[in-house]
Amino acid sequence: MIPEATVARLPVYLRALTALADNGIRTCSSEDLASAAGVNSAKLRKDLSYLGSYGTRGVGYDVDYLRYQIAREIGVTQDWPVVIVGIGNLGHALANYSGFRSRGFRVVALLDADPALIGQTVAGVEVQPFDDLEEIVRTHDVAIGVIATPAFAAQDVADRMVAMGITSILNFAPAVLTVPEGVDVRKVDLSIELQILAYHEQRKAGGATQGAAAAAAATDGGAA
Repeated sequence: MIPEATVARLPVYLRALTALADNGIRTCSSEDLASAAGVNSAKLRKDLSYLGSYGTRGVGYDVDYLRYQIAREIGVTQDWPVVIVGIGNLGHALANYSGFRSRGFRVVALLDADPALIGQTVAGVEVQPFDDLEEIVRTHDVAIGVIATPAFAAQDVADRMVAMGITSILNFAPAVLTVPEGVDVRKVDLSIELQILAYHEQRKAGGATQGAAAAAAATDGGAA
C-alpha cells in the first residue's frame, strides 16, 4: 500500500517528467527530478521505491519509462470520463482547461440547474440540465464528478452524484461535504490557499518591521 502523502506527490513527479521529456531530456538523476518537482532527492527516492526499482546507478532514470510507470500507477494511462456540475465562471474555466485531456481525463458532460445556461456550448460541450445526471453517468460510466457550484448547492449535488454511483468527487465549492464510506472527496478551496499566503505575507512584513526597528535601535545606541 502506497502512503497517501506519496500518492499526492506522484502527479507532481509525472508533471516534472513530462516537462523534462518535452525538453528532449531522456535520462535524469534523482537530484534533477527532485529539483524539477520541488522536493528533496531522498524523499523522491523513497516515494519511487514504492513503485519498484526504476533507476540505474550512475545513469539515473529513463524519463519516458518512469513517466509511464507513474501514469500507470495512478491510473491515467486510461481515459477517465468526468462530469462537471456548476457552469458559472469557475465551471467555465474548468471546462476550458486543456490539461484534463492531456492527463487522462475526458469531460463528457457539463451540467447546471440554471435554465439560462442550458444549451450553451462551453469548450465544445453543450450544457445540459442537472436532472440528466443519472442518464449521463449510466451512458458514460462516470466515476469522477467535479462540483463547481455555490456552497449552498454542493451537498445536494454530492448526494445526487453518490446516488448515481459516482465514487470520486473533486469539490471546488466552499463547503464541507458529507459522503458515505467508499466515496473519495478532494477539496480545492482557493480562498483558503490565498488566506494562507496572506498569513505568510503578514509574517514577512512583521519580520521586516521588527528588523528595521532593531537596526534603528542599534544605530541609536551607536550614536549615543
